[in-house]
Amino acid sequence: MPYGYLADAAVAIHFLWILFLISGGWWGRRIRWVGRIHLAGLAFACLVEGFDWYCPLTHLEVWLRNKGMRAAYAESFLTHYLNGIIYIDLPHPLIVVLTLALCAVNAWLYLHKGKR
Repeated sequence: MPYGYLADAAVAIHFLWILFLISGGWWGRRIRWVGRIHLAGLAFACLVEGFDWYCPLTHLEVWLRNKGMRAAYAESFLTHYLNGIIYIDLPHPLIVVLTLALCAVNAWLYLHKGKR
């Protein structure tokens, strides 16, 4: 039973991590250590998508789900909908292009010395 809750927590953390990768550039421009974590996360995301690897959070979620197979449902209501966002059903080349575009936008944010 606790494995199901832990798997749900892994999905929630995965979702929050994706939100951080999408919007962390604005925060990272102001706080240096956040920017370092954000840039490292973007680099890792490019590697994961570029080489078609699975994210470690995906592996963790699957492992936790398999440990808690005694549950009546494979996942919770919230996890079902978050998984639809996290594991979006798009062709892999398009996901790679979107990831690179995200990196380009964030590179512009970090390098652009606009008015503050």
